[in-house]
Amino acid sequence: MQPAVDITELYAAHRLSLVRLAVLLVDDIASAEDVVQDAFAALARRPGAIKDPSKALAYLRVSVVNASRSALRRRRTARAYSPPHALPPPTPEDTAVLAEEHREVFVALHALAPRQREVLVLRYWSNLSEAEIAAALGISQGTVKSTASRALAALEKIMTTTSGKEQR
Repeated sequence: MQPAVDITELYAAHRLSLVRLAVLLVDDIASAEDVVQDAFAALARRPGAIKDPSKALAYLRVSVVNASRSALRRRRTARAYSPPHALPPPTPEDTAVLAEEHREVFVALHALAPRQREVLVLRYWSNLSEAEIAAALGISQGTVKSTASRALAALEKIMTTTSGKEQR
C-alpha cells in the first residue's frame, strides 16, 4: 500500500512556490494566497484523491491554475457589471393614480368567473407557464390558453364599462 500524502509536509515545502505561481496568474497577492489555500483545502477534504504521493504537487499546480482562472473570470464579471440606474421615486400623484388603477383591476378581476380569475392570477401574478398552470389546475394547456384569452377579453370589457360609467 502506498503511503498517504502528507499535506502538512507538502504545504511547508511548496506553498510559497504555488503562491508565486498564483500571483503571476491573478496579479494579486491576497487572491493568490486564497487560491493556494483553497487548493490545499480541497486536497485535505479528499485525501484519497491522489493515489501516488509523487503526483500531489502536480495535482496542486493544476488546482491552482484552474482556481486562478476561475478567480479571473469572477473578477472580469464583477468589473463588467454596471448596476442599473436608480429611478426617481414616484410622486404622490403617481402613487395615487397607480393605487386607483390597481383597485379597479382588482374589482374587475373579482367580477370574472373563478376559473378565469385563477388562470389570470397564476399567469400574470405568479408568472407560471401554460404547462405549470395546467398542472396546478388539473386542466389541459389548451383549456388554459382559451380560458386566459376569454378572461382577458372579459376583463377588458369590464374595465372599459367601469371607466365609461365614471366618465359620464
